[in-house]
Amino acid sequence: MKNTVKICSAFIATSILAVAAFAQDSSNYSMPRTIDGHPDLQGVWENNTITPVERPEVFGDKEYLTDEDVNFLQTRLTEIESAGEDALFGEGVLQAIFANEITSYDPTTGNYDSQWMAARTIHRRTSQIIDPPNGQFPPRTEEAIAAARDLAEHRRLHPADTWEDRPLGERCVSFGAPRLSAGYNSYWQIVQTKQTVAIIQEMAHDVRIVPLIDNPHVDANVKLWHGDSRGWWEGDTLVVETTNYSERSSTSPRTVEKVNVERLTRVGDNALQYQLTSKDPGNYTAPYTREIIFDKTPDKIYEYACHEGNYGMTYILSGHRAEENMAAEAAAQN
Repeated sequence: MKNTVKICSAFIATSILAVAAFAQDSSNYSMPRTIDGHPDLQGVWENNTITPVERPEVFGDKEYLTDEDVNFLQTRLTEIESAGEDALFGEGVLQAIFANEITSYDPTTGNYDSQWMAARTIHRRTSQIIDPPNGQFPPRTEEAIAAARDLAEHRRLHPADTWEDRPLGERCVSFGAPRLSAGYNSYWQIVQTKQTVAIIQEMAHDVRIVPLIDNPHVDANVKLWHGDSRGWWEGDTLVVETTNYSERSSTSPRTVEKVNVERLTRVGDNALQYQLTSKDPGNYTAPYTREIIFDKTPDKIYEYACHEGNYGMTYILSGHRAEENMAAEAAAQN
C-alpha cells in the first residue's frame, strides 16, 4: 500500500491544471422556481460521491482534483465496480483505489457484495470539509475523547446486557439527521410548499419537516432525536438551522448544545450544493463546514425497513445470554 500511495502522490503532484469546484450545467444557468417564486429544490437527489470527509494525505494541500486525477480515479473506480466483489461502504471505495486492494466491510458475516451499493460519482473536491482549510476535522475535545474511550470499554465489558447497550442504528431507532454517508441508502427527496420544506432521508425513511415561517424554535426543554429545524431563504439558498438535539441522539458529550446550519443551493439542473456548518462544542474544539454535491436522479426512494420485527436484536441478546451461560459453566468446572 505504501508504494501505491507514493505513486499516487507523485502522479497528483505533477498535475497543476486548475479546475472548478463543480461543473455547472451552464454559466447562464436559469434556476427553476416554484409557483411562489422560490428556487425549486424538489425531486430525488443522490449522495453517491467518493469525496472523503477528510482530505487524505495523498492529496497534500490540494483542494480540487485535476482532469488527470479524475481520469485516474475513474479508471480505478470502473475496475473496482466491474469486479463485483465486496461492498465498499462510505470511504472504502477511495481506500480501495489507493491501496489496490478491496478490504471486506465485515468478513465475520460474509459481508454484502457490490450489488448492494449504488454506483459512485467523482466530484472535484479532495475533501468534504472546506473549513478548516486543511480539510480535517478540528481537534476533538478532551471530554469527547474520554467519552469515546469509556464507551468502548463499556461495550467491551457489556456488549449486550440490555438492548440499550447496542447502537441506535442496530436498535432501528435512528441513523442520525442529517445522514450524509454515501453510496448506501444515501438518497434524499425534497418536497416544498410555501411555508414548509420536507426532506425525506432514504435511510430509515426519516422525514424532517422544516417550517419556513417566522416562529422560534421549540422550548429548550424539548429535546428530539433529530433536533428542531427552522428554515428561511437567503437569496436563492435555503438555510436550515437545527437545535434541541437529544443528548441520547449521539455518543458524544453535550449534544444538547449542538447547532447545525445547512445551506442548500441549486447550481445546475442536476446539481445541488449542500453545505453543513456544525457547532458541536462537546465534540470538537471549533466549528467545521462540509460541502457535498448532490446529483439529481430519476431513481425512486425505497423503503428502508431496518429489521422486520427487529428479530436481529432478539438474536443479539439471546446470543450474549448463551455466551454468559457458557462462561458460567466453564467457571463452575474450574
